[in-house]
Amino acid sequence: MVGVATLLSGCISPSAGVAGGWGAPSLASLQEMCGTQAIDYGNDAQPVYSTLLDAYVASRHRRISKDEYCAFQTLIAQRYAALATSSDPKLRNQWVTFFNDQRANAVSWRAAVDPTLRAG
Repeated sequence: MVGVATLLSGCISPSAGVAGGWGAPSLASLQEMCGTQAIDYGNDAQPVYSTLLDAYVASRHRRISKDEYCAFQTLIAQRYAALATSSDPKLRNQWVTFFNDQRANAVSWRAAVDPTLRAG
């Protein structure tokens, strides 16, 4: 349960939603950019959206390529399907650990191109 709480503590408030806003693409739009089928991330939709959005911003600013962004997105989708949807707590915890690592990568990529995420 601790892992789930850690996973759900994203940088974007839940009120921002996965529908986008303030010029940001929606979760569905981010998935369409890579030509992948939209995935329902259930309760994990908000943190997945935040992570994909951070990676997308890094991609738009050429910190990572579009191919790298799409591979990142695919990896998250595959691990979600294999681990997060399981009723086995061990597998769910593996998802949380994996996802938190990917979240850190995305924030790092975005911080490299977005001065609002760097310490002043």
